[in-house]
Amino acid sequence: MSRLLSSLPDLTLTAIVDILIVAFVVYQALMVVRGTRAGHILLGILMMVSLYGLAVGAGLEAVRSLLSFIVPYLGLAIIVLFQSEIRRTLAGIGRKSWMSAGYRGSESIHEIVLAVERLAEDKTGALIVLERDIGLRTFVESGVRLESRISRDLLLSIFQPGLPLHDGAVIVQKDRIAAAACFLPLTTNPALSRNLGTRHRAAIGITEETDCLSVVVSEETGRISIAAFGELVPGISVAELVDHINRHFGLQRGHADHPDVPPAAESAPTGDQRPSEKVIQP
Repeated sequence: MSRLLSSLPDLTLTAIVDILIVAFVVYQALMVVRGTRAGHILLGILMMVSLYGLAVGAGLEAVRSLLSFIVPYLGLAIIVLFQSEIRRTLAGIGRKSWMSAGYRGSESIHEIVLAVERLAEDKTGALIVLERDIGLRTFVESGVRLESRISRDLLLSIFQPGLPLHDGAVIVQKDRIAAAACFLPLTTNPALSRNLGTRHRAAIGITEETDCLSVVVSEETGRISIAAFGELVPGISVAELVDHINRHFGLQRGHADHPDVPPAAESAPTGDQRPSEKVIQP
């Protein structure tokens, strides 16, 4: 035992920092796949590697020969299977939240909230995506370019049923409506309710890949929902919508700090909205 302890390297300050960095990286990697389908895939890969090591140590030549054709390609398989998780993680690392803190003014929020409130009252389906730090240019190019100032009337006109721009999402960049009728990726999260329609799945899907905020109005019930970071909060009130936007973009909280927010934001939820209920990504 003493010989083993004497063979260990000295625990210096550099070694401690090295261990902490490795532990942090491993922890973050586990958090990326925790509770997702990728977690089960990673577990299967680790089991194959462990079985290969056991076969080599125990002299199981048949098993070792079989796995020797598979194990060398696991690195490529990890990149292919975890491409969405890797992309989302790298985007989060490269994101600089201080670069755009507080860029969205109360006037823009005021117009968006007014439009969403009216759309909810009329039970008109709508999907509005608010860009944060990660650019949405790819999705903007999939729709119809507008590059217009945010206004309640324009948003209401876009989502009028039967008009060409009704289907798809409106993408807001800073204080301008960048495009309408945009196509968004649908979430493939198997734990979500099957009752969620395409509009809600698109709202969640875009937030799984970027740090944007999605606002959804159901055309069946008029309920307002909001999605961020792969999570959906359905059935919120207009006041809660304002609060979510303020928190997501690092703006001041509370309506007293935003006199332009309409008084209706203090009222109860419209339609058949229920108290806020969070659907968390598994």
